[in-house]
Amino acid sequence: MVVGKTIISIFAAAKKVIMYKIVLLLAGGGIGTVARYVVSDYTHKYYIGNFPMGTLAVNMLGSFIIGLLWGMFNQENMSHGLRAFLFIGILGGFTTFSSYALESYNMIKAGDLKMAMLNVMANNVLSIGMVLIGLMLTSTLQKL
Repeated sequence: MVVGKTIISIFAAAKKVIMYKIVLLLAGGGIGTVARYVVSDYTHKYYIGNFPMGTLAVNMLGSFIIGLLWGMFNQENMSHGLRAFLFIGILGGFTTFSSYALESYNMIKAGDLKMAMLNVMANNVLSIGMVLIGLMLTSTLQKL
């Protein structure tokens, strides 16, 4: 009987942890989604053209932020909840890989292969570069 109660207690505790992480992901995803809308909308107010500049701006900013945060936090000391909230929730809701992929596909479908390739290269190369810049900035600031 004691074994059965122990197993039930373990499952109940695990369920609470899972629900806690789900709430963190929902909250983070909501924050990231609203932030994505704001940045993309702001970008489109000042950029007039066919290139999906709002998506590129969001992906570059998100890549910079993830590099900065990854460099700031010692990953071994970061709680799983905080990691889920920041990296999966907020930044997962913020960055726009699926939008970028659809926009690239639509450019190819429309016959604008040059613009599609520019979009693919810009999002990949610049986003990786922004991760690197975020990491380098964190490293520099930690030395001060």
